[in-house]
Amino acid sequence: MQRRRLLHAALGWPAATLGAGALNGCASVAHPSLPDTPPATSPVNGPPPVPREFRGVWVASVANIDWPSRRGLTAEQQVAEIHQLLDTVRDLRLNAVVLQVRTSADALYASTLEPWSEYLTGVQGQPPGYDPLAVWLAEAHARGLELHGWINPYRARQSGAKSALSPQHVSRSRPAWVKTYGDQLWIDPGEPEAADHTLAVCKDLLSRYAVDGLHIDDYFYPYPVQDSSKQELDFPDELSWQRYLNQGGTLSRTDWRRDNVDRLVERLHTLVREVRPTARLGISPFGLPRPDQRPAGIEGFSQYDRLYADVERWLAQGWLDYLAPQLYWPRAQKPQAFETLLRSWQGLNPQQRHIWPGLFTSKAVTDVPGWTPEEIPAQVEICRTAPATSGHLHFSMVALAQNRRGLTQLLRQGVYTQPALPPTTPWLTAPPCGEVKLLRQADGSLRLATQDGAPARLFALWRRVAHRPEAAWRFELIPADGRLPAPESGETLVACAINDINVEGPAATFVA
Repeated sequence: MQRRRLLHAALGWPAATLGAGALNGCASVAHPSLPDTPPATSPVNGPPPVPREFRGVWVASVANIDWPSRRGLTAEQQVAEIHQLLDTVRDLRLNAVVLQVRTSADALYASTLEPWSEYLTGVQGQPPGYDPLAVWLAEAHARGLELHGWINPYRARQSGAKSALSPQHVSRSRPAWVKTYGDQLWIDPGEPEAADHTLAVCKDLLSRYAVDGLHIDDYFYPYPVQDSSKQELDFPDELSWQRYLNQGGTLSRTDWRRDNVDRLVERLHTLVREVRPTARLGISPFGLPRPDQRPAGIEGFSQYDRLYADVERWLAQGWLDYLAPQLYWPRAQKPQAFETLLRSWQGLNPQQRHIWPGLFTSKAVTDVPGWTPEEIPAQVEICRTAPATSGHLHFSMVALAQNRRGLTQLLRQGVYTQPALPPTTPWLTAPPCGEVKLLRQADGSLRLATQDGAPARLFALWRRVAHRPEAAWRFELIPADGRLPAPESGETLVACAINDINVEGPAATFVA
């Protein structure tokens, strides 16, 4: 004990932080929790701060882009693909999956409100024989990964759909809400009861599944389509528009459309806070800000005018927890320059919400001019350059799962040489985790556990073998089961538990 007190005095730790016990040859002491950002000076021989970065990947189920790989696989084949994809995510040192669970007013989970998705069995409404989202959640969490449920709030039928519509589908049960636009079906955002239905779907999802986030993409009002004579078609919402006017509405039609989307986003944010307070609401809009708020030289499509998405307002109001603008252009494409757009979105963020850009990872492994696999790690490095943003997402999983053009290996050996914990979300609260204990199991294996406080979502662990010439701290993330490989003789372990919003609990040091 005297040696430990001298060690604490040398490191500047107060005597009150001393741990009390030893377990099977491992002495246990506590030290202060690690900050999100490096301190001005580090304790002698102490580990550095826990690395922080949101590293997400979209897993698209629509049109079987990422999973399942095709319609009609057996439940066993689909589950095998889930395991394989999540192993790839973990091994690449990503930390979050954004899984599409509602593509077109359907469900990739057990729902009484909407029919099973045809992208599972090939037949809309046909059960797949298991609950896919429950498996995805259990397997993701077992690997220490976050899982966010990704929904499309308005699309009712995608152009590649082949199955007959289920009687339970909204286009059959409430046809007045659904409009044909081009070769797809869309729920009219101007129908108040349709918005209520979408919110009911989200409430059901958040209530029954322990998702770490709820995520919506860039499909609000649909992207404009043209008729056979190349004339742009207006969205067919005349009935809901006239009803609004007859009820005394005073907004212009474009402002009314934006207000319809605004109110859904605001209500979604309120719903998430009420039903699952630790879940984050993420929105992934088209990557260009509205024209009057763009940097000089940036050109292109206006989602504000064409999709009626006032993303800048959502940021200003704080109606989301993270924004993932789809910056789907290479660095050299000046009218949509990646870094310029990233800095622009950072500057449109008075509430300091997370800005985690979407990267077009699948495009970088094609033969499209201007794209190479090296573009993606270069964009990741830009995200880390001051003013740094604290994360990014890849679209989509298939390019990484197949290691196209060696990109997965390139990322792992380059920008992902060590794992990272997602950033904290300071405006959210959750019960903290207690101090970590190191337990020896009956089979002789070691396990991290907490005795007090909230259950750990996972554990952050630093390891160091001091007697090695190349001794340096190595960082690992340990899933919630806490199982550890046996430490080497003389190895020092510094561990802390991580709660549901990625806040570190008190750290403890164990010396083998």
